[in-house]
Amino acid sequence: MASTLNAQWQNQLFSAFALQEVLDNPVEGETPQSRLKQIGMMTVLYMMHQSHEKLTLSNIIEITGLTRNGVKESVEPLVARGILRETRVKNSMGRGTARQFEFCPEVFERLKLGIDQRKPQT
Repeated sequence: MASTLNAQWQNQLFSAFALQEVLDNPVEGETPQSRLKQIGMMTVLYMMHQSHEKLTLSNIIEITGLTRNGVKESVEPLVARGILRETRVKNSMGRGTARQFEFCPEVFERLKLGIDQRKPQT
């Protein structure tokens, strides 16, 4: 039961983290619409991460139905904010490269700290 509760806390903390990081720290020239897209994208990426799916442009496009440029518009600001880390990997055919993303470890450290603060003190 504790692990289920932990997962629920982590999901709620992640949502709060996404809102705080994007809405409280606007980037110059960024529109409110762009910030909302980033929050939505963070939610999709977090769910993919929880399902152990690779965070590649192709996978994100398949799940969201967005165009490649639509995904880039939402993901690139998250990389610039330091929420996501981008790497180049071999594509599925093994010939070219693909962009793959992962959450920066600091994101999960902050979530872990939030969960630890909610544990009863003994």
